[in-house]
Amino acid sequence: MEHDFLDRYSDIDSVIHKLDPRTKLITTLCFVLAVVITPATEWRAFPCYFVFISILLLLSKLPLLYVLKRALLILPFVLLIGIFNLFKAGEAVASVHVWHWQVSITHEGLLVFRTVLTKASLSIMGLILLSSTTKFPALLRGLQQLRTPRVMIVTLSFAYRYIFVLVDEAMRMRRARDSRNFGGKRMWQMKTVGNMVGTLFLRSYERGERVYTAMVSRGYDGQIREASPLSFSHRDAYFSVATALILISVSTTSLLW
Repeated sequence: MEHDFLDRYSDIDSVIHKLDPRTKLITTLCFVLAVVITPATEWRAFPCYFVFISILLLLSKLPLLYVLKRALLILPFVLLIGIFNLFKAGEAVASVHVWHWQVSITHEGLLVFRTVLTKASLSIMGLILLSSTTKFPALLRGLQQLRTPRVMIVTLSFAYRYIFVLVDEAMRMRRARDSRNFGGKRMWQMKTVGNMVGTLFLRSYERGERVYTAMVSRGYDGQIREASPLSFSHRDAYFSVATALILISVSTTSLLW
């Protein structure tokens, strides 16, 4: 069974897709750092960041609905973090009675909530652009060229390679469960699902041992071999310089204002 939830749109012919993975990694990191370190009081910078990342998304030709769906998967966790900051100590804006307690929403809490939501949304858009326009193996080669620890590269490589196998295994177990008229009380269902999770873990562990033994017998030494080396072109240089100038201009202009 084929799964394309990771590299669905990584083969599109666009300017962003043609960039070197190292270029996209470094520029995405710079964009996220610029967004994170921008003070909450410099609110004029965030619309500029949004316009910049939106232009890049348009150049990448990624479907808007796809980007929104991926962003909505992470935003609930961001909202959960931001909601807890609404009740920081400070000047009360509104009060809510919860059981026997009176909880006050403060002005400082609203500022933190807005800042967390804005910065997280912009960072998520940048990461979606990176992951959707770069094949995962190419992304790993870029990380390797940037001297990322090898154990992290190998772990991500195996996770990407076998996550589809585990998904297929889980779907086969689910079909087998449904074919046996899965039902009954809730406790019985929870017990069955727990047994399935345990069985999937044991099968994954045994498969990992067999795969590692087979790879070692074929001379695997923990080093990822590159079929086609990465190349840094003039396009990457222009894109890196333009991104750096835009980020610096937005930061300095917001501070001057």
